[in-house]
Amino acid sequence: MALSIKPYIENKERIHLIGIGGVSMCALGMVLHGMGIQVTGSDMNQSKTTDHLEETGIPVAIGHRAENIAGADCVIRTAAANNDNPEIAAARAAGIPIPMYQIGNVLTLGTLGKHHYNDSAFGAVKNLLGLSEEQNGLIYTRRGGFIDIAHVRDTADNTFYLFNRIAPTLGQAGRIFYSEELGVRRVQLNAFTPPAGVRQRYQLAAWLAGHLAFEIAQWHEIAQWYGFQSVPGFSEEISAFSPEDLYSNLLGARLAINVILSGHGGSLEDYNQAMDAALKQVLTRLLVATRGETEAMFQQIDGDWWNSHRRGPDKFLVLKCNYDLQENRLPTPVPFETMPPYRLTMPEQVGGFRLRDLGELQIYPGHDMQALPVPAQYYGAGAFQGVADRAHEADKTQLARTEK
Repeated sequence: MALSIKPYIENKERIHLIGIGGVSMCALGMVLHGMGIQVTGSDMNQSKTTDHLEETGIPVAIGHRAENIAGADCVIRTAAANNDNPEIAAARAAGIPIPMYQIGNVLTLGTLGKHHYNDSAFGAVKNLLGLSEEQNGLIYTRRGGFIDIAHVRDTADNTFYLFNRIAPTLGQAGRIFYSEELGVRRVQLNAFTPPAGVRQRYQLAAWLAGHLAFEIAQWHEIAQWYGFQSVPGFSEEISAFSPEDLYSNLLGARLAINVILSGHGGSLEDYNQAMDAALKQVLTRLLVATRGETEAMFQQIDGDWWNSHRRGPDKFLVLKCNYDLQENRLPTPVPFETMPPYRLTMPEQVGGFRLRDLGELQIYPGHDMQALPVPAQYYGAGAFQGVADRAHEADKTQLARTEK
């Protein structure tokens, strides 16, 4: 279980990160820096990551020395830092708190925290790093496999956002722009004659919002594989197509649709409260496990889903990926599970309208597309699976080479 560092960083003016060149500590440093906290760090080796941190205004000392922590209110370490590290020893001698940090957390129904609507990429990264008010992490369910709560919340919030953008002008052509993820993300809404009834319009807007929010989640998996970084210098390739991701995203879309159709889409406060209840209810229906059971299942999938002998950012720390983007999906099978899996679906039609005809996510060339081939005009949602399949073939080839 990861230790929450949030209590340790509140009201701190300067925080020092030991091993800041690592994949998790680099991201943490960038986020803390973005929050207005003075950040310093140290690492044994200079790298592109430490150079990037320096360029963004975060001083990085090469080598671990006691004087590196001078003036720090808090010194954050990971398990990779030995207890005899001179910076840890100096912090202990000075009475400076030294929380240990790692990404990842095991949750239970009792530790989910309150849902807080978030619509910014920076806020999403804070969620990932455990710095937000709500709790995010993995939770195991007998019928839904591993559920990534951050993915559930993110797609639910995108659904709520899109619903409130789409519903007032349903049927009118329009565009909704998102920040770049390798390419320029644009939701294209097509003109059509909407249903006459208020209730039917409301329902159609909710389902269309969920459909589009899931397309945004699909693209995020693709973008991570092809080189997108939410925090510059923090590679996310290891997370691309994780087996639990898109099932969790689709669960989030379906939850938000249900919340909206239950009459709780009118205000943020109402939505947040309804999401709290809906999330706990669905996890209960999926037969949520205890913390001990979730941790035991982690151990059982070692060697099948992940390799405990590898460390990030080695992309083959995660052995099993799911490149299937479809909206009709079962959870990725977990070995030794005997309960029948729960299928999640998104209807193709609502009230006689095909959702894909009403709008789609389109990806136009961006300023830095990394390894993603530049499209002739744009990638439409119909092209996403092909782009994911190319990633799958490349991974199979690379893995075969590493195993020789």
